[in-house]
Amino acid sequence: MGNIRIVTDSTADIPADVREKYGITMVSLKVLFGEETYRDAVDMTTDDFYARLKSSSVMPTTSQPSPAEFSDVYERLLAEDPTGPIISIHLASVLSGTYQSATIARSMIEAEDANITVIDSKSASSGHGMLVVLAAKMAQDGASVEEILAAIEERRQYAEVFFLVDTLEYLQKGGRIGKAAALIGSLLNIKPILSLDEAGAVYSADKARGSKKAMSKIVELLKAAYGDAPVGLIVAKTDDPMNAKELETRVTAELNVKEIHYTAVGTVIGTHTGPGTSAVFLYKV
Repeated sequence: MGNIRIVTDSTADIPADVREKYGITMVSLKVLFGEETYRDAVDMTTDDFYARLKSSSVMPTTSQPSPAEFSDVYERLLAEDPTGPIISIHLASVLSGTYQSATIARSMIEAEDANITVIDSKSASSGHGMLVVLAAKMAQDGASVEEILAAIEERRQYAEVFFLVDTLEYLQKGGRIGKAAALIGSLLNIKPILSLDEAGAVYSADKARGSKKAMSKIVELLKAAYGDAPVGLIVAKTDDPMNAKELETRVTAELNVKEIHYTAVGTVIGTHTGPGTSAVFLYKV
């Protein structure tokens, strides 16, 4: 059996140097500003995206990769090594049709002995990305497909994800909350604390008046989940690194953080959460 290859999509928000280090193949989703189309994590930097998001009169939309885009990647990897298994890990199926596209692509592969496993991460952004990086590290260390799949499931079960949005505008435009709720929340400076349920769907885990109290609430929720257990932390920012830094400081002061990684909330996820968003992703180590 050949080497295991790891495939993911751009919503995993994995920095390019990390993808290169661990040999991760990425398929991009797309962001559309009117008639203009940009490949996520390829055609536009996150800084440029958030600057445009705040100034554009056009609300961007997003689109998933086609099955053909995935099948092209699978065919290329199989041509390089027909015996090497492929593990393809994707954005929660309740949030996007990306996982379905990858599943259809798997069925399009003519080689009957192609060993391709398509996984629903049931998460988003670095909650998804942490599973991809874990799989890639294990593949480099010689783990089997079965060992990698078991480790992904264990990591997923003990991970926590919290997004703190700066404005309700983009959640409202994306249909996540109603106009009345967005208006009242904005007037009262209500900050929803977003998380992902077991399937990966977005829900409001809590809310607080003002960013400071919202950050304190996030720390409370994390402390309740992990206590003094050793954890790893991923901090994700958009266009306001100070918010993310303060959230990091509060988390590391109260929890037993053994390792920290940094990334940016990419253009696809950022389309729905908006500028000023900060996020933390924790997992047991």
